[in-house]
Amino acid sequence: MTVVRVFVAAGSNVEPERNLALAARELARCFGPVRFSPAYRNAAVGFEGPDFINWVAEFRTARAVDEVRAELQRIEALCGRHRDAPKWAPRSMDLDILLYGELCCEQPGLILPRPDLLTRPYMLGPMAALAPEVRHPVLGLRIGELWARFDRAAHPLQVVPFDPGTAGA
Repeated sequence: MTVVRVFVAAGSNVEPERNLALAARELARCFGPVRFSPAYRNAAVGFEGPDFINWVAEFRTARAVDEVRAELQRIEALCGRHRDAPKWAPRSMDLDILLYGELCCEQPGLILPRPDLLTRPYMLGPMAALAPEVRHPVLGLRIGELWARFDRAAHPLQVVPFDPGTAGA
């Protein structure tokens, strides 16, 4: 079995410290050693609501992408996320696969690499802090290069004193 490097974005604006800590513990329990970016606070996008806190996690796995996605959905549910919740609304937990090795695919509910990675600062910024050397599988550019080109002034992120790897443990 091939082991791949996986990057997952996490975000919450409903009890974010508690839910992000729970998600971090579950990721580590399910996938072994996990590295986390710093956590960032940013305004809700697409609706009025409390600020989100976001981070990106990295782990290695031999599990198929559909198995990883199913595990992430289980963790979202554990944090109180309902699958039928409106898209642009407060979230107790949102876990999105950004990169799954070099895999490029488009299937119902999963597009890889995740297109939002290039347009959402709360995904690209934390990933650049965690793994700036990783190359985007389609563009061939390093994540750090993509972040350096991003209009950060229009999309401010605020580092928050929260360690998703140990909080709430």
